[in-house]
Amino acid sequence: MTLPTPPPDTTGASPGASGRVGQAETSGRSDRRRIIFLDVDGTLLEHGSHVSPSTGPAIRAVREAGHLVYLSTGRSASDIHPDVAEIGFDGAVTNSGALVVSGGQVVVDRPLSPAATDRMLTALRSRGIRYFLQTRDAVYASDDMAELMRDYAAALEAREAAGQQVRPEDSLVGLAQRRFPSVDEADLTRIDKAVFVSDHPEGLDELREDLGDEFLIVPGSMPLPGGSNGEISERETTKGSAIELLLAHLGMHADDAIAVGDSWNDIEMFQVCGVSVAMGNAQPELKELADFVTTDVLDDGIANAFRRLGLI
Repeated sequence: MTLPTPPPDTTGASPGASGRVGQAETSGRSDRRRIIFLDVDGTLLEHGSHVSPSTGPAIRAVREAGHLVYLSTGRSASDIHPDVAEIGFDGAVTNSGALVVSGGQVVVDRPLSPAATDRMLTALRSRGIRYFLQTRDAVYASDDMAELMRDYAAALEAREAAGQQVRPEDSLVGLAQRRFPSVDEADLTRIDKAVFVSDHPEGLDELREDLGDEFLIVPGSMPLPGGSNGEISERETTKGSAIELLLAHLGMHADDAIAVGDSWNDIEMFQVCGVSVAMGNAQPELKELADFVTTDVLDDGIANAFRRLGLI
């Protein structure tokens, strides 16, 4: 299988500030069976729709070599982009760790308790904050969130029609044009997490003040103008804790695990896995925690990381 050759030392890959170096990185091709956890948005997928041509072949080559590759995403299991899903994986950690599927078997399924869901919704509504609710099967939108998405899509379409530039990071048209079911249709006993959009920058702090003792609230990356957005999960429900449960199920050790990500909800994943890799486009704080930094998502970041780790 032929993959693009990475440029010499100008790829942007660099040691992380943590100073740790993964074993596979120091020994060329690794004969150990590894398990790799890949974030989706910003790691496999740029701006909701673009996958580097080298990413699919690199993942398939790693699996053909006998290693395991899992998605590890804040997205709902029902909301994985088709171009990502068709690559093929051994399983997935979804909904920020609330659901884990391995080889078609559900290993972890831990929705919020009804009491926790009620408390979360009370906080969101009392603050006038728009939100999505995620379950293992669907994503539901509050009425004001659905309205925001429609207005945003219309504004972007108007800019394009007028010949104005629409930046790639503004390209939420596909998301905005979707018709999400109403939160009134959701089974509130099966909610895994929420994604919120506030009109003002203090929205994140307000929700942390209301919910921080019981929930983990992290900044989001939706490129919406102004305000703030983020994700709300139960405090102990993270990608990291889900990976620990999966590793125990598979009889594998954390030293054999590799995490690749770019954003705030990847921190716990980095803390658990033996080797952590930040994308070139990752949050600066995440780069500081990583063993090394690979290239950007569309600059062969996954393929270059796998080569540096000796996996392909």
